[in-house]
Amino acid sequence: MSRITRLTHLTSRPLHILLTVVWVFLLALFFAQTEIQIEGGSGWAINLPTWRIEHHWLLDLFWGGRAMTGYHAWVFPFIILFFHFPLLFVGHWSWRAEARVAACVMLFWIGEDFLWFVLNPAFGLARFDPVNVTWHKHWAMGAPVDYWIFSVLALVLLRLSYQRRE
Repeated sequence: MSRITRLTHLTSRPLHILLTVVWVFLLALFFAQTEIQIEGGSGWAINLPTWRIEHHWLLDLFWGGRAMTGYHAWVFPFIILFFHFPLLFVGHWSWRAEARVAACVMLFWIGEDFLWFVLNPAFGLARFDPVNVTWHKHWAMGAPVDYWIFSVLALVLLRLSYQRRE
């Protein structure tokens, strides 16, 4: 039995899932605070010295209608690479591991984005709405549609990643 397998067997599956999700939200908390220090009250890199593409049909299709910025063009792949590093580090890749990484990346971005608003002195929960958060173009049930879509997708991928092999 490999060392990684032994470590996995030390905790119950529900506890491991819980610890994974808590760790992802801890990472999201730290990154949200970092972005608050970088962006201040001006979200989506509005006042950063970076290039921006405001309108393009591909942004509507893949980016929820938000602008593409040089900042986001670098930070999004960085986070994806960051979450894949453990797979490279331990030398293990599988579809289950990839599903777990994808789920964690989605949960990270939802958590980070929401925490950016909640913890940002220029916003707070009271200003978390379509009127004040103009870069999220589509809203449903009090949150950006992205939150709902990626929450469901992340939960499905997380569940698949922990299914026992038959």
